[in-house]
Amino acid sequence: MKGLIKIFLVGFSVCVTAQDKTESRELIGKVGTRSALLVLNAAERADGSWQVAGEYILLPTLARRFVEGERSPQLGVTVLREGTTPILFGRPPIGELRGTWREGIYKGTRYGPGGQKREGFEFSEAFPSMDDYSAAVRCEAEQGRYQSRLNMKVSSGKLAIFEWRSVEPGGQACNVAATEQQPLRGGLRFVSGNCRITLRDAGDYVALSAQNCAAQCGPEAHIEPLLIDRRGNCELLRYGVR
Repeated sequence: MKGLIKIFLVGFSVCVTAQDKTESRELIGKVGTRSALLVLNAAERADGSWQVAGEYILLPTLARRFVEGERSPQLGVTVLREGTTPILFGRPPIGELRGTWREGIYKGTRYGPGGQKREGFEFSEAFPSMDDYSAAVRCEAEQGRYQSRLNMKVSSGKLAIFEWRSVEPGGQACNVAATEQQPLRGGLRFVSGNCRITLRDAGDYVALSAQNCAAQCGPEAHIEPLLIDRRGNCELLRYGVR
């Protein structure tokens, strides 16, 4: 697999400190005619603007694009430089997304490195309902020496079985066995203690990610997201460089 948004924080979370506010959002949409999944992490500044960074995946090819930039207060004007590596500073961008991000919609125009218009884009935080989703998935995925194994059964949007194990190259592992379910608009959420497992309908794939699962992992271990295709095969998404 070609590796892929550490992000894949799927869903919406907010963390507030005395100094700042941060948010992580996942959006589904298109870049031109290609379907894409976008995850953005934003930190609010004192003037109300936001520093934004993240990445998007072009789902037909699983090509990965990293982005960073700013979102203005009130009007939500958002300009994101685009590159092929997580670190964009000091490197020429391969493109730029210019648009507005308001009321859960980010849309505008993608420009090439010379400022030429390339294609329109539109993303939404509203994902399709998964109330009728049914699947029995047993799959394995790996990248390098990182391995992930999933055993999941869902019937008409209801959890039956969920076991997810990931193993780091050094042998440290995460083991998540979810037995409870929480309501979630535009997706499914399974829980094990504080650990949350989120599924989203991304068209040809179902996106699966884990949040707050440190208690289920060894000291050096973590869980990377997966994409599950309609045949039950899994693709490992290495969202970010660790």
